[in-house]
Amino acid sequence: MSVLTRSEIVSAIKSNDLVFTPALDKFQMQPHAVDLRLGYKFLIPRNWTVDEEGRRAINVSIDDMDAHREQFDEIQLQPGQYFDLLPNEFVIATSLERIEMNAGNLMAILFPRTSTNRRGINLSLSGIIDTGYKGNLIFPMKNEAGDQVLRVYPGERVCQVIFQKLSDSLTPDEANLHGMTEAKYTESSSPSFKLDKDDERQLLVNGKLDELKNQFGL
Repeated sequence: MSVLTRSEIVSAIKSNDLVFTPALDKFQMQPHAVDLRLGYKFLIPRNWTVDEEGRRAINVSIDDMDAHREQFDEIQLQPGQYFDLLPNEFVIATSLERIEMNAGNLMAILFPRTSTNRRGINLSLSGIIDTGYKGNLIFPMKNEAGDQVLRVYPGERVCQVIFQKLSDSLTPDEANLHGMTEAKYTESSSPSFKLDKDDERQLLVNGKLDELKNQFGL
């Protein structure tokens, strides 16, 4: 694999091999990476509720957003508003940009910016953006600055993407095949989290790893 330089990234954008919405600006272009900006949408996990039994702790899960949506408060900020990240608070954030990986020979890796980490914001991420991915990016944010409140603004550059060229191109079907089924997060426009495949997860929960390997071996 080879890492794309600034000129190669610009060329890929001009040919629509890479598409960013909204379009990138000059502040975001680095010698061999692209900085991404913080979006307007945040999800805050709820850790308790009140029901007929009393005040009860919620076992918060971010594995399946559709099944556990009641466990999150969704905040949609407006231009000019900010978000105070409370001490030790954990939230889910999104990128401002929607990204389209249209070239069959490109993938990317997502990293936090060092300036973000130095503020005490732990993005806890280094993730792969697959060939063919289309959607906004989703990442966790945690305030690890002691008892300080950290104020963030939509539009801040918080993470960066490095693009890599594959040794061979993938067809759309090949790019969409993750394990045994299609990708979980392609065309993501809002925070969404899904469990691993049911048959895989059930075998793991029941301690049947050997059976999983035997049943689904290459």
